[in-house]
Amino acid sequence: MKIGITCYPTYGGSGVVATELGKALAEKGHSVHFISYAMPMRLNGFMDNISFHEVEISNYPLFDFPLYTIALASKMVEVARYEKLELLHCHYAIPHATSAYLAKQMLSDHPIKVITTLHGTDITLVGLEPSFLPAMKFSIEQSDGVTAVSRFLKEKTLTNYGINKEIEVIPNFVDTSKYRRIDAQDVLKYCAPHGEKVLIHTSNFRQVKRVQDVIRIFVEVKKKVNCRLLLVGDGPERSSCELLAREVGVQDSVKFLGKQNEIVPLLSAADLFLMPSQSESFGLSALEAMACEVPVISSSVGGLPELQIHGETGYIAEIGDIDRMARYAIDLLTNPSKHRLFAQAACKRAMEFEMTKIVRLYEQYYERVLTGERIASS
Repeated sequence: MKIGITCYPTYGGSGVVATELGKALAEKGHSVHFISYAMPMRLNGFMDNISFHEVEISNYPLFDFPLYTIALASKMVEVARYEKLELLHCHYAIPHATSAYLAKQMLSDHPIKVITTLHGTDITLVGLEPSFLPAMKFSIEQSDGVTAVSRFLKEKTLTNYGINKEIEVIPNFVDTSKYRRIDAQDVLKYCAPHGEKVLIHTSNFRQVKRVQDVIRIFVEVKKKVNCRLLLVGDGPERSSCELLAREVGVQDSVKFLGKQNEIVPLLSAADLFLMPSQSESFGLSALEAMACEVPVISSSVGGLPELQIHGETGYIAEIGDIDRMARYAIDLLTNPSKHRLFAQAACKRAMEFEMTKIVRLYEQYYERVLTGERIASS
């Protein structure tokens, strides 16, 4: 197949999934063309069957804002015609699915299918803006196929927008050949030189991730357990989190590591992963931690209960219940045999989302859309 993939090229989960999917499809012999304003973050190094097409945005004095939606649609048309694409796969609805709809109309002489994958905040936050809602609903309904990364997100989409469209649930995935526990002595020498337990959190430090709750949980755990906290990522809440760490006196036990390309050594040094989010459509970073044998303590929101098994791969608590999450963490960190069972169960659960299984689901979905087969609701 000849596939065009459009995603945001940054550290967000949608871009990660889109890029890893494209790389896996290319390895299976498909021709994959990434179309975006910048090289996707995880698209590093040459790979056969993969091409990148940059969307160039011109700034004219007449326009107050860059016209990315139109520029993207035009680039989609160009690439589709020149590379003879069969389908456009848009990750994140706004504005990618809208651009793809425009491109499809311009490609009346070159029939092409459009698939939109919904990842989370495009539905739960961005799309609910009154200025976006009609375009969001229209773009989703005009797609030839629509997928969502969890049952929660599917139902949220149908409810929020009154969508008259069947949505296929295809979950996120993890490459278990890469995401596996490895020797992490070098990391431990740096972050836990005296044998401390290690808690970790990775995110884009947006308010919805509740990173301050991570620090508050850590404060309670530290009262009972000699431990350190690794915070991986960057974003608008980082400065306030650094301030909080100083205010509560744990600044020497918390390491802000910023954005990291190589996360596996850090996860392999960790004993627990904390995810007290306010909203998670799936929980990709939790899945990556589980694949590295790290039990997860999370909130009970969104798609997390579909991934986590409470009392087996980790624990689930209500949003903002810092005390309960801290008690769960202390329980696991002070009970080695129980922690070992949870770590093994987390890894076993992650294998159910192994990349090759999920990529095959996408291939089958592509084939159904291309052949015009009615897309059954999952």
